[in-house]
Formats: sequence, C-alpha cells, structure tokens
Amino acid sequence: MASKFTTMSPEQTEQAGMLLGPLLRPGDVIALAGDLGAGKTHLVQGVARALGVDEPVTSPTFNLLLVHPGPLPLYHFDLYRLEQETELEDIGFYETLEGDGVSLIEWGDRFPRSLPADSLVVAIHRIGETARCFELTWGGPRSTALAAEWVCACNNMAGIS
Repeated sequence: MASKFTTMSPEQTEQAGMLLGPLLRPGDVIALAGDLGAGKTHLVQGVARALGVDEPVTSPTFNLLLVHPGPLPLYHFDLYRLEQETELEDIGFYETLEGDGVSLIEWGDRFPRSLPADSLVVAIHRIGETARCFELTWGGPRSTALAAEWVCACNNMAGIS
C-alpha cells in the first residue's frame, strides 16, 4: 500500500517533519529514500524540532549514526557509505532499532531486508526545483496507523497537498 503528499519547498518539507514528530513512539522506524538533495535531512530536522532537539541536526554521512537525546531519543542513521549489509552489525544498527527511541534512516532503502517488517518507508521524489513528492509505504499495523495519521496531518496543513 502507498500514500502520497507533496511539499513545495525545503521549509514545507521541514514542516512535514514537524507534523510527523509528535506522532512517533519508541521503537518506530522510518526509512528514508531519495537522491542526494531530495530533502531527507530537511525532513529529519523537522522531526528533531518537534521532538525538542535543541542541537543542530545534520546528515550523519561520515558518522553513520548521530544520537539526539530528548524525551524521545532520535537515532539518525545515514547508510550511504555502507557497502554491505553485514556492516550494519558493526554500527549497532539492530540494537539501536530496538532501543527506547525513534530511528530515522537516511538511505534506508539500501538494505531493505534489514528493516523491521513494521517500518514506514518514505521515498522522496523531486518533481520540481524545490517541490517534492513523498511516497509512503508500510508493512504492519503500527506503520499503517502512522502513515495514515501523518498524511492526514499534512493534508490539513496549508501548502502541503
């Protein structure tokens, strides 16, 4: 199954993330897919703001994982530099996903078999210079509910369709 919505600017992409943040619960896994510059980090920045993260949120490309503490810890992965699925064990990927926070995984489509069955996958497609189409797919009851709530929230916000 899939749902879609569109943002028209990086600011709206961040706002979409701010709408997702309050919906998240411990153990939620969001896999982000899209080309370089598609808006994955903007989305994570919005989620982080909604979760009360005060520190700057940047892409963890060279760190692979950045942990942002808070009432609901944010585990921000970037799998771009990994070449093999076995490298996920080296960075504590599986243990972190089972932790007490929420995991947002940039380039999460690189190793789809390693994602929990009940994950939300967000593919971000460029449809213009700043416009982006977000295509959501899910695999279980929690991600189904999360996708429905998020799309509803985005559709109720001015400028996001």
